[in-house]
Amino acid sequence: MLSSTSNFDVQCCWSAPVKRVATALLDVSLRVTGEIHIGGVMLKLVEKLDVKKDWSDHALWWEKKKTWLLKTHWTLDKYGIQADARLLFTPQHKLLRLQLPNMKHMKVKVNFSDRVFKAVSDICKTFNIRHPEELSLLRKPRDPKKKKKKLEEAEEDDLELEGPIYSSPGLYSKTMTPTYDSRDGSPLSPTTAWFGDSPLSEGNPSILAVSQPISSPDILVKLYKPQSLLDKAKINQGWLDSSRSLMEQDVKENEVLLLRFKYHSFFDLNPKYDAIRVNQLYEQSKWAILLEEIECTEEEMMMFAALQYHINKLSIMSSDHHMNNSEKEVDEVDAALSDLEITLEGGKTSNTLGDITSIPELADYVKVFKPKKLTLKGYKQYWCTFKDITVSCYKSKEEAHGTPALQMNLRGCEVTPDVNISGQKFNIKLLIPVADGMNEIWLRCDMEKQYAHWMAACRLASKGKTMADSSYNLEVQNILSFLKMQHMNPDPQFIEPITTDINPECLVSPRYLKKYKNKQISARILEAHQNVAQMSLIEAKVRFIQAWQSLPEFGMTHFLAKFQGGKREELIGITYNRMIRMDASTGDAIKTWRFSNMKQWNVNWEIKMVTVEFADEPSLSFICAEVDCKVVHEFIGGYIFLSTRAKDQNESLDEEMFYKLTSGWV
Repeated sequence: MLSSTSNFDVQCCWSAPVKRVATALLDVSLRVTGEIHIGGVMLKLVEKLDVKKDWSDHALWWEKKKTWLLKTHWTLDKYGIQADARLLFTPQHKLLRLQLPNMKHMKVKVNFSDRVFKAVSDICKTFNIRHPEELSLLRKPRDPKKKKKKLEEAEEDDLELEGPIYSSPGLYSKTMTPTYDSRDGSPLSPTTAWFGDSPLSEGNPSILAVSQPISSPDILVKLYKPQSLLDKAKINQGWLDSSRSLMEQDVKENEVLLLRFKYHSFFDLNPKYDAIRVNQLYEQSKWAILLEEIECTEEEMMMFAALQYHINKLSIMSSDHHMNNSEKEVDEVDAALSDLEITLEGGKTSNTLGDITSIPELADYVKVFKPKKLTLKGYKQYWCTFKDITVSCYKSKEEAHGTPALQMNLRGCEVTPDVNISGQKFNIKLLIPVADGMNEIWLRCDMEKQYAHWMAACRLASKGKTMADSSYNLEVQNILSFLKMQHMNPDPQFIEPITTDINPECLVSPRYLKKYKNKQISARILEAHQNVAQMSLIEAKVRFIQAWQSLPEFGMTHFLAKFQGGKREELIGITYNRMIRMDASTGDAIKTWRFSNMKQWNVNWEIKMVTVEFADEPSLSFICAEVDCKVVHEFIGGYIFLSTRAKDQNESLDEEMFYKLTSGWV
């Protein structure tokens, strides 16, 4: 055992640049004592290398322990570094190839020693995307059908197909003089300073606010499409740990990572500041639908295609024309953007108090169906009243003052739409939690207006809210607007003739391309386009995002897990406000737990078991399969963290609170 005062050799490697693309490792031995601090080691190393350059961005990386030696005042003894240690003297900032939500690639210099949460925050500052806590980095999913060599070739092809890659020359150092914006004096983010002469150096990377039409259906063919719920669950294995650095997670320089909206809780969307954020959200939702990562009906698909076609047309027009009208578009879409927050409980959109002395009620004839009850062959009509969060069903209106034939408390239930506009089908599927699982009840409405009111009331009741909540009327209008966009019977004289500029192979998912001929799809898209033809560009994008949010599977992140007491692997779905136990083969919900009812959650790191305790329900325990339980733990903690945001807060993030809720060991 060497004493701390004895001399010993430390092997240091310097990644010296060779030409422009390669680096060579140069081994250097230093004779030092265990009492020397890390800063002293770096100073000795620089003196021995005798290369004149700015070394301020370099730091020591201990590969064996996978840790950065950033506390330069610590001694070798304090770090536990022995004579056989091999350290890498390397820049902290390295190039990453980021694939943005719009599928375009950019080269960005990122601090590989920062925690991922901080690195993503810097990236978002560069791209002018507010609320970076909603995004994170994801490894590219591997298509099991493709061989590794062919997959790598395909990735390179993607980079060529998907437009320019912006390099980021220059270097940022924590010891350099901070860079400030010449226009308003605010400090630029570290990443912003690296963009030199690229289009992103102007401080407003407006190119990212422009939606570019898909140039060829070949791009869709090459991209990975999950074929089942299990495939979707496997994609989520790739999320990086937000509390650890890129180097700690074996991310290599020039590696391709995906920048994505990880948490589907979009806060304070504002068209005055969020043109890029709205566009990237639109792009992520567009690709999710085209790649069938989320299910939608045929009518919904045609509506999405019509919106996409409309957005493409407006985007191709002169950008100057749209810039000149941007203020008008902002006024038109302000209310629509506030609706997004209501849908996701991102924040209150109105300070006006409703009539708190009386809670609105619904009462009407509604058809009810209980699929699991064999004695009931089909829908049966009841006089139904909706009070607070309870639906009571009576055999007739006259019996409404007596005992109900059926009564349902909707707190914590799953609410799923089942709508077909052309078939005049307006169903609401309810999965109501009971002691041994979920009771399934279907409600059928006769008309759109009735459906909108009952659907809005059900959604609020599932969150424990009544129709007195300020969001109720806006939720009703949201639903009616969503249904209106799906209407397929406008006046034929206003339908555009089919032209060559519409390419259905780039507007609808493969499932519907197989079902219909291109000419039929084009005709239906143009028919649906009449419902959205008067929308401005940003309004169309917002409506697309809203329609995405209205889909039953929106915001559901799947993981494969084995529940305590269970005999086989099942799925767990996590959304912004609940966890759902699901059948792995069908996707049917078995049991739902709301975060609002959760007391605490923790992880047994030895056996990789997540345990969640609730206020008035038995605790839930499960072991994650094929994914680190840290990923699931971070999703739960992340959504809890996002739920604490408020509009009166400043823009700064409480990083330490995020780490406390998500990292488990910090």
